[in-house]
Amino acid sequence: MDKLITAFTANILEALEIASKAKINQAKNEIHNILICGMGGSGIGGKIVSQWIQDDSSVPVLLLNDYTLPNYIDKHSIVIGSSYSGNTEETLIALKKAKEQGAHIIGICSGGEVKDFCIENAYDYILVPGGNPPRTAVAFSIVQLLNIFIQLGMTTSSRLSEVKSAHDLLITKQNQIHDKAKELAAFLQGKVGVFYSGPRYEGVAVRARQQFNENSKLLCWHHVIPEMNHNELVGWGGGDERFAAVFFQTNDLIPRNQRRYEITYEEVKKHTPFVMEISAQGSTQIERSFYLINLVDWASYYLALNKNVDAMDIRVIDYLKNELAKLN
Repeated sequence: MDKLITAFTANILEALEIASKAKINQAKNEIHNILICGMGGSGIGGKIVSQWIQDDSSVPVLLLNDYTLPNYIDKHSIVIGSSYSGNTEETLIALKKAKEQGAHIIGICSGGEVKDFCIENAYDYILVPGGNPPRTAVAFSIVQLLNIFIQLGMTTSSRLSEVKSAHDLLITKQNQIHDKAKELAAFLQGKVGVFYSGPRYEGVAVRARQQFNENSKLLCWHHVIPEMNHNELVGWGGGDERFAAVFFQTNDLIPRNQRRYEITYEEVKKHTPFVMEISAQGSTQIERSFYLINLVDWASYYLALNKNVDAMDIRVIDYLKNELAKLN
């Protein structure tokens, strides 16, 4: 896992190279919506990228983490299936239903059934390197999704330059990232982690939860400001020293949300002594997102070491898949 996380910056460059050679055809019909289908480490890229481009896209970009396709998907929809292995059953079933409903389909995968499905039906697809846990290949899905939106005219090509700048930032900040990651891992040792972000970084907060779940075998949750001010903030009345709150400070919240962030931070501190702030580095949302992703990846690995658990182990997921296979 340490080698795979170390490769994150190299993956960004390789993903940019793949994107430079990819060609995505325009849909034949007017597009009214875009749906990204994906699960876990393959699906989180969709959440992150959709938040990056929400001010650019002329149509809604929606997410599906399930088998069942919404009824509104039709010939005026683009459905993107993101499955690192190419064999994610939820994504495959959704793509087959999207075909029935007449959607324009695009695949992102390392091979498998998604590749076969796209070839069989003459759909565009982008092939990425395979063979690793999907959660360690997030750079590939993020960059390819972003490139697809650029080619569809839903955001500007300058976004890929921002990705390159994010790569450069990570290279220069590695010592700082490792130091803060070790601090975060020690902070979460023996606690239930709670991750808070602004609304445009919810994908990053979800990624944090997923990485601590899989790598560190840690139960935790996430929420966003301002929504948590309408429910979870009251729940902190039952808070105690079991919980460790981590606030992602990105310094780009609108003024009212920034004030909510500050008030929330102080209120949570009244109910647990374990409150930590992680300040994102970078001048753009893309840079700040990549910085936090890389820091959290390392923190989840260091916490696995501290707990003496295997960061690579996902035997329970393998068991689940094997049991589901008996239904076929």
